[in-house]
Amino acid sequence: GHIIPSTNPNTIADGLKTSLGDKTFPLIKNYVEGIITVSEQQIIDAMCLIWERMKLIVEPSAAVSLAALLKSKDEFQGKKVGIIFTGGNIDLAEVNKYFNLAESTKTLS
Repeated sequence: GHIIPSTNPNTIADGLKTSLGDKTFPLIKNYVEGIITVSEQQIIDAMCLIWERMKLIVEPSAAVSLAALLKSKDEFQGKKVGIIFTGGNIDLAEVNKYFNLAESTKTLS
C-alpha cells in the first residue's frame, strides 16, 4: 500500500483533517487490523448521545470513536472497551447547529 494524500476533506471532524505521514503510515500498516469509517450524521448522533447521557460538549473529532463503536456494536459485544473524550475546541453556535440537525433527522425517522 501507499499513502493517498487527503486534500481538503469535507468533514465536521476538523481535528482529523490530516493525511498520514511517513512515520505514521508504517505503524498503521504493521499494527492496525481494520479501520471503521463513520458518516457525518453518525458523528453528530454520537455528540448528542454524549451530551444527553454525560452532559459533556465534545468537538466532533472527539465523538468519532463513539460513533465507530455504535456503528460496529457487534464487533465489540462482550468486550471491555474504553473511550477517552478529549477536546472542547468547538464554537457553541456550531454545537447548537449540530444538535438541531440531529433533532430534525430524528423527526424524519
